[in-house]
Amino acid sequence: MRKKESTDYANEQSLFQLCERNSAISMISGRWKGQIVYYISQGNDRFHLLQQKLPNISETVLARQLKELENHAILVKREIPNTVPAGIKYILTNKGVDLVPILDSLCSWGKLYADGKKIIVPAEKRTIAIAETEVELIP
Repeated sequence: MRKKESTDYANEQSLFQLCERNSAISMISGRWKGQIVYYISQGNDRFHLLQQKLPNISETVLARQLKELENHAILVKREIPNTVPAGIKYILTNKGVDLVPILDSLCSWGKLYADGKKIIVPAEKRTIAIAETEVELIP
């Protein structure tokens, strides 16, 4: 989380006003957030279960990423009744549930190019004006 007085915060807020895409990307940015949301959607809703699924994440980073997702209302933290010590589980909100297919699409897109899909640069269209009429030239 940025300090509200920082230049980064001001720049971030300016970008958010330009396009909601920037705000959405900010909400899910972070190395682990996509996987955390995915694993919670698959029923791994406890801190220790997330640690098992993400063995390379530190406790501190996992706690911070969960808190940021909670601050963005993507998930909520709920106490599990009648547990000693008190157990906590994470539940996706409707915002988080709506995010899962978007993350799935991003995953498919990433896999497609990681698997070697050819990258193509489209040819630029060239036009010329002839007697106030534009004509498209085909390369």
